[in-house]
Amino acid sequence: MKILVTGAAGFIGSNLLGRLASRGDEVIGMDNINDYYDVRLKYGRLCVNGFDGPFEDGRVRVSSKWSSCRFVKLDICDKAALDALFAEEHFDTVVNLAAQAGVRYSITNPYAYLHSNLEGFLNILEACRNFEVRHLVYASSSSVYGLNTKVPFSEEDKADSPVSLYGATKKANELMAHSYSKLYGFATTGLRFFTVYGPWGRPDMSPMLFATAISKGEPIKVFNGGDMVRDFTYVDDIVEGTIRVIDNPPVVRQAHQPVPEPVEGPSAVPFKVYNIGCSHPVKLMDFIGEIENALGVEAKKEFLPMQQGDVYQTFADCSNLESELGYHPSTTLHEGIGRFIEWFKSVYTLKENQDV
Repeated sequence: MKILVTGAAGFIGSNLLGRLASRGDEVIGMDNINDYYDVRLKYGRLCVNGFDGPFEDGRVRVSSKWSSCRFVKLDICDKAALDALFAEEHFDTVVNLAAQAGVRYSITNPYAYLHSNLEGFLNILEACRNFEVRHLVYASSSSVYGLNTKVPFSEEDKADSPVSLYGATKKANELMAHSYSKLYGFATTGLRFFTVYGPWGRPDMSPMLFATAISKGEPIKVFNGGDMVRDFTYVDDIVEGTIRVIDNPPVVRQAHQPVPEPVEGPSAVPFKVYNIGCSHPVKLMDFIGEIENALGVEAKKEFLPMQQGDVYQTFADCSNLESELGYHPSTTLHEGIGRFIEWFKSVYTLKENQDV
């Protein structure tokens, strides 16, 4: 299978790129390597996958680890360059993980989300239809559930009350994908990711923020007085679930097709949305406790009110992904935090003096 992974210098994308390459897929990673956060972290992830910088726009590099794995620096908002890549490569599947991330950042920088998450995603959809891509897998988010108070969150729940622009753009992506699947017949699958953590994680997410502050003896910011719950999911489990989705595009069963029936989208459209989380939500204070234990240091805590755009809890009902595709997250919080802190001590703490 020939697969394009956008956002390949990102947290989930870099892990997915390596897994696909190691199992023998022909895969191209793509990323604009923007400076939303420290680019040395992005270069470090690329280096793990066999790509050494510096990177020039449009220049395709071959991995030193896998001959079937390549990388190109390119922005999904550059429609002409994106179309040229699709025309040259003839992808079977596209995994779009490129997006402007971050709930809180969307409060102060809304136009970045309009540009990347809507315009950029439209460019991906157009390229998929124009160059006959069979399956588009894309990152949605648990943020689409917004003010929903019913738990666990199910794909059948209403998701029409987001509390951040970020969440609104992710819901818009799902609606856009559905319309393209209906109009043009190619399969689309959205993945509602729930709080992902692990080695090489984003520095603007709570695990890295907590570990960095605690290791420096600085106070950590604990919002809503610590009364929050998150469905923390280890990155390896997220990647495993994503690969299962890649390998099983939704299709519409025709009358002459034998049973068992394949997965059907709503209104006989080859469209699907899955929650992909751990389904074992954790209290924020317990999560902090695991990091403290792994570091061997008690955190200084600054308790603050709830931040704009945040929600009290997330809790994924992953029964659809489990029953249809056999997804079973296996990493406990204790194991996952242990691996994260082991990486943090050995790699990330070097960043102030050298490239990660």
